[in-house]
Amino acid sequence: MKLFSKLPQRARRISMAGREVVTYGLDSHIWQDIYYYAMSCSWPMFFGAIAVTFVLFNLVFAGLFMLVPNSIANMQPNNFLGAYFFSVETLATVGYGDMHPMTVYGHAIASIEIFVGMASVAVTTGMIFARFSRPRSSIIFAEHPVSHVADGKRLLMVRMANARLNLISEASAKMHVMRQEQTSTMGQFRKIYDLKLERDHHPLFVLGWTLIHIIDETSPLFGLTPEQMSGNTTLIVTIEGVDDTTNQNQRGIKHYPSDLIRWNHRYVDMLNQQGSVPHLHYTKFHDSEEVPVEVMKDI
Repeated sequence: MKLFSKLPQRARRISMAGREVVTYGLDSHIWQDIYYYAMSCSWPMFFGAIAVTFVLFNLVFAGLFMLVPNSIANMQPNNFLGAYFFSVETLATVGYGDMHPMTVYGHAIASIEIFVGMASVAVTTGMIFARFSRPRSSIIFAEHPVSHVADGKRLLMVRMANARLNLISEASAKMHVMRQEQTSTMGQFRKIYDLKLERDHHPLFVLGWTLIHIIDETSPLFGLTPEQMSGNTTLIVTIEGVDDTTNQNQRGIKHYPSDLIRWNHRYVDMLNQQGSVPHLHYTKFHDSEEVPVEVMKDI
């Protein structure tokens, strides 16, 4: 145990709740969780890994064919490159017929390679299908939460929209706040509080939706100033619903450090009524404006 404790710990950098965190002591073992990395890596990295694996497999089997001379009939060119090309044809189960195994050893290696090729094609096809069929969130969030006083109440709001403009049925949203607090028993401790929303369900989420939390005596944010929240408070918004087109669950999550909250601001109205037809200008989706002083009140 002492030997392992002296080994240098490997640092891993992750993004959590809108902030970067460096962790130690949990190494990444790619061979124990290949499926996760295949699903989470980018498309270029995914196909690059497949290409590298394909080349390595063929190099290995080409070397096996070359161990015993004359294992392949009509091998052209008559060197390692010819064995490599034959391995490519065998691994892909193409079989042009010009080159073929000529000895028992050659047939045995080709049989193993055909099995590996069939299994590789099945696994690769399954991963590609899984990546294509994985639900993609089309929910967008405003860049900044806003807060202002209306009717004597301090409101905290986050605007969302469905970028596909199709139906997301039975959408439900939640808002949380995460704070780093000093406790008498556990020292520094990260606490998560639920923020009550005026409306946390939307039966027909097609265009837009503004979440509203009232900062009153029951709110975990009541009495906190922007300065007290700065640096140790994060707002977390989650939404989930069923995409009516694909019949798949849609999920979205957004983290807002408290410094992103625009105090005494409200969102700019996107709706423009032209005759009987409403027009929504999503170019104003992220815009906010300062609330005039005369309509503000202290709570």
